Amino acid sequence: MFDWRDYGNGIVAFDAGYVRPILAAIHIVVEAGRVAFIDTGSNDALPNALAMLDRLGLDVAAVDYIILTHIHLDHAGGAGSMMAALPGARLVVHPRGVRHMAEPARLVAGVTAVYGEEYVERVYGEIVAVPAERIIAAPDGHVVSLAGRELLCIDTPGHARHHICIVDRRTGGIFSGDMFGLSYREHDVAGRAFIFPTTTPTQFEPEAMHASIDRLVSFHPEAIYLTHYSRVRDVAALAGDLHRRLAAIVAIAEEGVAGSGEQRHGALKDELTRYLLAELRAHGCPLPEGRALEIWEADLELDAQGLEVWLDSREPA
Repeated sequence: MFDWRDYGNGIVAFDAGYVRPILAAIHIVVEAGRVAFIDTGSNDALPNALAMLDRLGLDVAAVDYIILTHIHLDHAGGAGSMMAALPGARLVVHPRGVRHMAEPARLVAGVTAVYGEEYVERVYGEIVAVPAERIIAAPDGHVVSLAGRELLCIDTPGHARHHICIVDRRTGGIFSGDMFGLSYREHDVAGRAFIFPTTTPTQFEPEAMHASIDRLVSFHPEAIYLTHYSRVRDVAALAGDLHRRLAAIVAIAEEGVAGSGEQRHGALKDELTRYLLAELRAHGCPLPEGRALEIWEADLELDAQGLEVWLDSREPA
């Protein structure tokens, strides 16, 4: 059985089955027998999603909404397949994501440019279009009413310009996608979470990310639910860690790396790796260095790519 966690108050997380166990979570909100999914993972998540509904004693007709935090494929790649399996659901997405969900060819081309065709085909498969009439654009302040339970969508750029977070007004919890960083459960030490920002290409913007983190904290959430991976608490302290580490990796990119092309990329990734491992040691993480690097390898690669895209975007034409 895949990992799943019942947090009470109608909030459940389960493993999306993306790449490795407990890498990506999908969250479910249940209110009066009605269901909203937060993110979909890739196409591989659909069996787990249907099994999770069955475990909760619900069927596909109970699902009213699928809400996407953003349209990166580890969050939204399975949206078309899931919408086809959930015929009564509506898809809620940032206005910048609407066209890409209805006509995904450009989105797939962009992802392929980053990851490569073989990886995209193997990990994501066919990206299925969502009928435009089933898509709801969610600008800042849009409220999804799930059987009267209000889920507030707020615009949170920094990781991507098509990113929203969802504030559950019933509990005060926030579903943050990638905006509140990455916190893998393997690094929990005595109940303390380790958190690290994600600077994935191609729309990383550090000042916007700092502002969005502050906006999430302004809601005084009791918990934040990350896609990678699920619930964290002690939000104010973790926000401080995120701000500090975000500033540090931006400084590494700005000040500590010379050269261009592959030379710059390799040097930047090496510096990010050294910094991450030092922060894990300071956190008291007991995992061997090799195991930690297995967990973070893909993220370090993408963080380096995103920082490079950001650096290049600042250069005069």
